[in-house]
Amino acid sequence: MYKEEFMRKAIRLSIDNAKKGGGPFGAVIVKNGKIIAEGVNRVTSKNDPTAHAEVEVIRNASKKLKNFSLKGCELYTSCEPCPMCLSAVYWSNLDRIYFGNTKKDAAKIGFRDDFIYHELSRPILKRKLKITQHLRDEALTAFEVWDLNDRKKEY
Repeated sequence: MYKEEFMRKAIRLSIDNAKKGGGPFGAVIVKNGKIIAEGVNRVTSKNDPTAHAEVEVIRNASKKLKNFSLKGCELYTSCEPCPMCLSAVYWSNLDRIYFGNTKKDAAKIGFRDDFIYHELSRPILKRKLKITQHLRDEALTAFEVWDLNDRKKEY
């Protein structure tokens, strides 16, 4: 259930991070009506292009809960998640996303979220990044081994 206090916390985190020179993004994860984790964009401070606020908060929440699944949790984020972060949300099984700024707002200040969304909608051979497939038959061996492993932990 949406609560303004959680969205305001994510926004405050984004403003504070921007004042310190970090990316203007903040996020919190809520479970049972309580914030269990916070995250801000740490791309430049960590020299890690994946250290977006949403990825950071997912990592923090998973560590705290000692579980890769965040089922039963909700994400409050200061901006509509980029494609990478949205994928991380799906992989982490979060129940819901609440966001403030849009990807169009992010584009206006120089962030490429909208470009990446557009690229993902294009066929692989029409994307700007050159992508080619090789050694599929060999690569499938890992999938076959995993599929037949009775000790696997599905996610």
